[in-house]
Amino acid sequence: MLNDGPLTIDRREGKNPGTRVFCLSGPLTLRNLFELQTELRGSEPPPMTVIDLTAVPYMDSAGMGLVMNTYVRCQTRGVKFVVAGANSRVMDLFKVTKVDSVLPLVATVEEADA
Repeated sequence: MLNDGPLTIDRREGKNPGTRVFCLSGPLTLRNLFELQTELRGSEPPPMTVIDLTAVPYMDSAGMGLVMNTYVRCQTRGVKFVVAGANSRVMDLFKVTKVDSVLPLVATVEEADA
């Protein structure tokens, strides 16, 4: 089993007004997702939320559940949600579970923020 390192969250505004980008670094797993979960659920989502997974080496089902929950929450409020920068390991998880056909996925934050 992989040893879970810390998850760091860098929050910033995107180029477009109303875009918030969450740049994650580290594994997104049950052991370390609670700070992100609290922040994502704690207030109304901005007009566009981008989750940048470029520096996330892997995620477990709880991490994927948080991403999907955030996507659904944004959808029900009529706001945009995009996942950027997922590596091949994370993409494999999305493909096996078929959420790649539901989640808006882009290669880079710049593409999401365009």
